[in-house]
Amino acid sequence: MDKFFLKFFSAFIVVFILDQIIKSFFLGGFDWNSKCISLNFTLNKGVAFSMFAFLGENLKYIQTGLISIVLGYIFWQRESIKQYAFPLGLLMGGGVSNLLDRFLHGGVVDYVYWHCGFDFAIFNFADVMIDLGVLLILIISFQNHDKKVKINN
Repeated sequence: MDKFFLKFFSAFIVVFILDQIIKSFFLGGFDWNSKCISLNFTLNKGVAFSMFAFLGENLKYIQTGLISIVLGYIFWQRESIKQYAFPLGLLMGGGVSNLLDRFLHGGVVDYVYWHCGFDFAIFNFADVMIDLGVLLILIISFQNHDKKVKINN
């Protein structure tokens, strides 16, 4: 197995398994509240901020298609995107875990709710890993761009 697949699948599997384990606690009834953060089970039938919930059951099939296309692109272009293996693994691990929730539970299991000073969307570990993956991709892209600018000057 080449380094790309090792990095990608390691990140993917760790995020996927951790996310499903954490969600099982909330599905089992875990509940905790404080002044600023509440950890409560919520089923999100949409995407971020419950957008596209009107798509109902179709949303999981649309997301399955999108994730399949992205995974196909990742494996097809792995040589040209090899520096993104780890962040893509984080992103896809979170995305597939949330997609599995849609098939098993009818929506994504969310549980972290920030309500100190302002109300924020309810989210989960997979969402954080998706955001972290995107952030790392951006950082790597900017670093690569800076290196190209320095080489060309």
